[in-house]
Amino acid sequence: MDRSSLLLMALLCAHGPLAAAVSLQADPHQGEEGPTATWRSASVRRGIELLIEMQEGSGPAEWPYEGVYRVRRKIPIGYRVGGTGIVASALIQAPGYAEDSVRREAVERAVEFVCGSIEHDLMDPDYSGGYDVRGWGYAYGLAFLLRLERLKLIPKEHSRAAKKAARFFIDALERIEIPAKGGWSYSRSGPLDEPSNPSPFMTAPCLQALFEAEAAGHKVDRKVVERGIAALESSRTSSGAIVYSSSGDSLGSRDKVPGAVGRMLAAEATLLLAGRGSQADVRGAVDAFLVHWRWLDKRRAQTGTHVAPYGVAPYYFYYAHYFAAQAIELLSKHERAEYRARLAELLYSVQLEDGTWNDRVFDRSANYGTAMSILALMMPDLQPPAAWARGLKKAR
Repeated sequence: MDRSSLLLMALLCAHGPLAAAVSLQADPHQGEEGPTATWRSASVRRGIELLIEMQEGSGPAEWPYEGVYRVRRKIPIGYRVGGTGIVASALIQAPGYAEDSVRREAVERAVEFVCGSIEHDLMDPDYSGGYDVRGWGYAYGLAFLLRLERLKLIPKEHSRAAKKAARFFIDALERIEIPAKGGWSYSRSGPLDEPSNPSPFMTAPCLQALFEAEAAGHKVDRKVVERGIAALESSRTSSGAIVYSSSGDSLGSRDKVPGAVGRMLAAEATLLLAGRGSQADVRGAVDAFLVHWRWLDKRRAQTGTHVAPYGVAPYYFYYAHYFAAQAIELLSKHERAEYRARLAELLYSVQLEDGTWNDRVFDRSANYGTAMSILALMMPDLQPPAAWARGLKKAR
C-alpha cells in the first residue's frame, strides 16, 4: 500500500467518510443559494472590481501583502512586489480583461512597479541572510511577468523592462538558493553562503516559477532546479505530511498532517509537475486538506503565527486553497468535479459580506486573500502550470 493510501485510511478511521468530514461554518450569505456557477462568476466579477479599488501607492500601482514583519518600519519591498504580482495575475486571467480598459490600466501600472522594483536596494540578492522576504518578490514577481508573457499581454512600452526584470528575478532566485541542501527559505539560520534548512512552503512556488521560466525559453540553471526538487522530495514523511523545515521524519507540532496540509498541496503538485510525484500523492494531499480544513479555519484572521496544537499560521489559509485548486486540476478528469464543488463550498463559507476574502487581521491583506480565492475559483479555466523536464507535459 502506498503512502497516500495509508494516509487516506488513517484519515477515514479518524474522521469518518470524507463526505461528512468538511464542517462548514455559518453561511454569511443568508437566504442565497450555495456556491453555484452563478455565485462563482459573480464572486469573480465582484472580486476584480474590489481589487482595482484596493490598488494603492504611487500611481496607484501596487497591492502590498501585509503581515507582521516590517523593514525600516515599513512593509518590505518583497511583500509589495509579491502581493502585486499575485493580484495582477488574477486581474489578467479573469474573464473580460481585453474589454476592460480600467483593469488593463491598473495592470500596466503594476507592470511598471514590478519591473522598476529591481532597482530597489532591498531587492538586491546579495544580502546577509536571516529572516528576509525579498525572495517572495522574486518568485511572484517572476510568475506574474511570465504569465503576462505566456498570454501575450505585456504592454509594448514595457516589453524590454519586463524581460530585464524576469532575468533579474531568475538570477536572484538562483543566487539565494540554499547551499548544499537546495531549495529556498525566507527564514535562513545564517548567512546566504552557509547551509540552512529549506522551507517547502517557499520552495514549491519558487520551483513552479522556474518551471514556467524554462518553458517560456528563459535560461535557467537546471542544477539549481534539480536540487530544489530533491529538497522538496526529501521533505516528505511516511505519514504523508510535508515538514515545516529540515527533512525526513523529524515530526514536530508544525509537521503533523493537520498543520501541514497547505504545504502538502503545494509540494505534491510541484513534485508531480517535476516528474517526481504521483496523482495518488496529490489526491492524498487534497483529501487531507478537506479532512483537516477546520484546523486551518480556526487560525483564519487570528493573531499570532505558528500556534499549537499544529503550528498553523493564518497565512497558510488562502495559500492552501489556491494550491488545493491547482492540485485538483492535476487529478484525472473524472475526479475533478466533486473536488471542485467541495473547494467552492469552503470558499463560499468564508467569503466576507463585502465579497472579499481575508485570512489576516490586516484590512489591506484582503487584496491577497481575494486574489488567491478568485484564482482558485477560476483554476479550471486557467492555462495549466508548466512542467519540468520529465514532468507532465500537460496538466490536463
